Amino acid sequence: MKISFKNDYSEGAHPSILNRMLESNLEQQQGYGCDTYTTKAKALIAEKLNNPQSKIYFVSGGTQANLLALGAMLRPYESVITCETSHICDSETGAIEATGHKIHITPAIDGKIQLDDIREVATCYTNFPHQVVPRLVYISNATELGSIYTLQELKDLYHLCQELNLLLYIDGARLAHALNASGNDITWEDLARYTDAFYIGATKNGAIMGEAIVLNNPELQLGFEYHIKQKGALLAKGRFLGIQFLELFQNNLFNELALHANAQAKRIQDAFIEKGVHFLSHTPTNQVFPILTNEQVALLQRQFDFYIWKKVDETHTAIRLITSWATKPENVDILINAIKKL
Repeated sequence: MKISFKNDYSEGAHPSILNRMLESNLEQQQGYGCDTYTTKAKALIAEKLNNPQSKIYFVSGGTQANLLALGAMLRPYESVITCETSHICDSETGAIEATGHKIHITPAIDGKIQLDDIREVATCYTNFPHQVVPRLVYISNATELGSIYTLQELKDLYHLCQELNLLLYIDGARLAHALNASGNDITWEDLARYTDAFYIGATKNGAIMGEAIVLNNPELQLGFEYHIKQKGALLAKGRFLGIQFLELFQNNLFNELALHANAQAKRIQDAFIEKGVHFLSHTPTNQVFPILTNEQVALLQRQFDFYIWKKVDETHTAIRLITSWATKPENVDILINAIKKL
């Protein structure tokens, strides 16, 4: 059987989460997120945000989080600005478009959206009332190419959005890996201060499932619970989301798991650097995108499972190798030995 470096949700969940679920299994708790576990978990996250205006909502998945948040935040005639590598562009089956919202796709540099491109889109739709109104900027941190935004970049994005009457939203599927990456200078308080909304991913960081939508802008919170219920995302047994976030945040597990994944990815990246391999992007998180010859890709495919990411030219291809909270160092050793033999 091949060793998989294809995604960071191949494994089930961290044992402490499973144990906590088993220990609490026969407890009688309130439903629909009104249980004590959910209340405690939200309090821990709120303490990190240090923003009394922020409100937290637990849902089951990343696409669901994006669909719920953007669907509620936008009026029917409003649209989304994002860069070409974003998850919502072609990895969510048109979920955002299905709600009736146009997506304006801009170029990306190292997986990141650019200020000038946002301004160009936001200011060119002026044929009232015949055109959509750009209203929200969507970014990911970490990006789909594993890169991260700096605090200055986040501030610049937020201030531009404020100037242009745009909302700023962060997809945080791998937020844990971004916040624990080498070179990161963004804090939880920064996220609460310089975004209108974001979500905290747990599915890709040791949980069975679960994302925490955080709405910092009070105007976006009105009726959001109704929206969650109406879209079928309010779990009767919401306690199981609460338990997972409580376990992740009460003992620093959220950070420890991401640090492990990032460290294993760095070992892989260093091995490629030693071979003189170039990369599709700079990735201080748990995704690595080496550009290899097609022959080298075929050799690695004999022993390992990974995504073929992008054809660079006729003879070279970029692949994606990704590590997780559960990646075994000995499996990374095997991969590194294979890289040395390329």
